[in-house]
Amino acid sequence: MALEELRKSDVMAHLLDALESGQDIGHYGRLVFTMVAHHFMAEDELVQWLQKDSDLSEQEARALYLQVQGKDYNPPKRDRILEWQKQQDFPICPNSDDPDACNVYKDLSFPEQVYEHIAEYYEQKSH
Repeated sequence: MALEELRKSDVMAHLLDALESGQDIGHYGRLVFTMVAHHFMAEDELVQWLQKDSDLSEQEARALYLQVQGKDYNPPKRDRILEWQKQQDFPICPNSDDPDACNVYKDLSFPEQVYEHIAEYYEQKSH
């Protein structure tokens, strides 16, 4: 069920397909994947998916998961994904010319705490 839900997002479907084929999705591709997928997958399942990346060990995959989980990172906005994409060879966003592409907030439903965390951030920023 988690995979079905994640595939509703063009960027996540693209990353899942790349991982399935054993591609190196780059540091930021792995980071985006983890920041989004940890809301939908258990740790072991997510780590197994990350290990499909040809350039990542189990230890590195688990460390990335624990970093994202521990810092409670929110999924990245489209602009951040495009910014990170410029810093690596693998295209994280398959249709970066489309302004509606790679907006995980448009395509996926996250737990309420994600939206509350974002609202708190903007509230603090306005003060």
